This record gives sequence, C-alpha cells and structure tokens, in this order.
Amino acid sequence: NKGFGIDETKLLEYANEIKSVHNIGCQVAIVIGGGNIFRGVQTQKNHIIDRVQGDYMGMLATVINAMAIQSTLESIGVPTRLQSAIKMEQICEPFIRRRAVRHLEKGRVVIFGAGTGNPYFTTDTAATLRAIEIEANVIIKGTRVDGIYSADPEKYQDAVKYDSITFDEVYEKQLQVMDLTAFTLCKENKLPIIVFDINKKGNLLKIVQGENIGTLVNNY
Repeated sequence: NKGFGIDETKLLEYANEIKSVHNIGCQVAIVIGGGNIFRGVQTQKNHIIDRVQGDYMGMLATVINAMAIQSTLESIGVPTRLQSAIKMEQICEPFIRRRAVRHLEKGRVVIFGAGTGNPYFTTDTAATLRAIEIEANVIIKGTRVDGIYSADPEKYQDAVKYDSITFDEVYEKQLQVMDLTAFTLCKENKLPIIVFDINKKGNLLKIVQGENIGTLVNNY
C-alpha cells in the first residue's frame, strides 16, 4: 500500500493467510521478492550500478522481506525456518534441500530468501527451482490480479480471464505469467502453477481446499 518499504498491516494479512493453510496441515514453503525495497534491473537505466551488483542487492532485499514475514508468522504462532541461498549464519540457515524438507515434515513453514544466489535469475526462477527441489505439488503465485488474462486487465477492460490454460497455450498467446526460464522449468517438470489475487482474504485457503480460484496452468 505504501508503494515502498514494508507495510506492517499488509504483512500481517499475508501471515494470517499463510497460517490458515498451515493450520489444516499443509506443508508450506515461501519464496518472496524484494521489489518493494530494491529492483536490480531498474539500476541499469542510469548505468551507475551494474547488473550483477544490482541483482545481489535485490537478493539482500528479499532476505529483509523474508525476515519480516518470518517474524510476523512467529508472532501469530506459526513455526518457521528461514533459509538463504547466500550464507548469512547470524540470521538464517544456508539452503540445504534435505534440511528444508525435514523442516516441512516437522510442520514448519520454510521461507527461502536471496533468490537462487546467482545474478540474472528472477524470484520466479528461484521459486520454481526450490519447488522442484522440495518436490512441491504446485506453485501458487500471488499477484495483484485474480488470474491470467488475455491482456493486462489493469490497462484493457476487454481482457478475458482464463480459468485454466496449458503451458503450450501460454507460449502461443505470449502471455506474461512468469519469466521464460521459470515457466519452462515448470513445464518440463510437470509442475502446475496457480495464479491468484493475493490481496483477497481467504483466497489461499480456498485454493488449497480445491476451489477454482485464479487461473491454473498445467500440461493438459
């Protein structure tokens, strides 16, 4: 809501949405971006900060957000573990796949920070990679809109929403679901994606309970 920084009201709303899913026994892992603090790609415009340096700064921003959601979740009684792709022993664990899976099995929400730990890879790619590594059933991507449309619904009133769509159809229609690297990884690993409005209360729980919320992307 503020346009920058961390909105504590919104943070608590998101934490309660996650808690509602955790409470029914779902294993939950979170990948969070850092665009509210810093966007590495934008620094290329003025040529002051190079792309690699900017991307690393963006990764650090994701860790700040990850720490914020971790603290908020724990304040409402949800056990968590934060793992980072960049070592920061004082504040979080390094990413170790087996340890992450074990945390999930023990009922902890696992938060992945610092993207993939490498420049030139987006938060979408980090989320996809971690999902594949922990053998997640689905990627649930929260956005400002309630699914995938034929055009940007914030710009075009005649945009048509898809309840479901295949990976191939997304390619054919050149729809912007996530970056191409992440999207291709999902397709090749048969990992479904659900895109939904993260700001509508109760949506996350409804998705997990099987309701048709947002847009489902799969191979068929």
